[in-house]
Amino acid sequence: MPKARLCFVSSDAPEAAAARDRLIARYGQSTREAAETIVVLGGDGFMLAMLRETLDGHQKLYGMNRGSVGFLMNDYHEDGLVERIAHAKAENLRPLEMAATCADGKSTPAPAINEVSLFRQSYQAAKIRITVDGKVRMEELICDGIMVATPAGSTAYNLSAHGPILPLDAPLLALTPVSPFRPRRWRGALLQKSAEVRFDVLEADKRPVNAVADHHEVKSVVSVSVKESGQTTAGILFDDSHSWDDRILAEQFRY
Repeated sequence: MPKARLCFVSSDAPEAAAARDRLIARYGQSTREAAETIVVLGGDGFMLAMLRETLDGHQKLYGMNRGSVGFLMNDYHEDGLVERIAHAKAENLRPLEMAATCADGKSTPAPAINEVSLFRQSYQAAKIRITVDGKVRMEELICDGIMVATPAGSTAYNLSAHGPILPLDAPLLALTPVSPFRPRRWRGALLQKSAEVRFDVLEADKRPVNAVADHHEVKSVVSVSVKESGQTTAGILFDDSHSWDDRILAEQFRY
């Protein structure tokens, strides 16, 4: 792979920026438009932002962890980078499409690589009606929030809310509540990836709710629809020595 086909980008963290400068000096720097591979230096949050920016682009993203958790990133090594990228395994992620509607009828679309979440805005619990593929499945969920997570996002906030871990190629979405109060024992559901989910906020004036697609937030929504994108994809590369499948399996044995 020619040096000129790599583009190095970093988060604002000093450690990530310093690594970017060293790698550019060693491997050269292409423009983002001309690059075949974009090398992302930072943490998972920065990788998610870059994935959204490059949706349906021709480049693949190869991340190296200069953040904290780094589940979406490869280990940081400066040696042999061209060879590592050449042998990396490509995964195509299909994002969710969120359409969040406010009281004035305005609808805000946004993609989500990890999850679409609804959260209570005030001290009062949210009341939410859940509809799947046009059929009401739960008339009223009283909770702090609820989310729809992709397999790629199942190890992120979904996991911390006690949702299931999904293999990347699983044709499923995870529907996971956050601190459910009524029904108290409901722990969520697994949905076919083709499912379209609609959330209606009950008593929206009294119990305001915000919707978030990864990090894009819409305040005071009255309804939110979520479905997997039919065509849009994002490409990410993982070292063949530590594949996504291996990461998912290892995560299930952590304690």
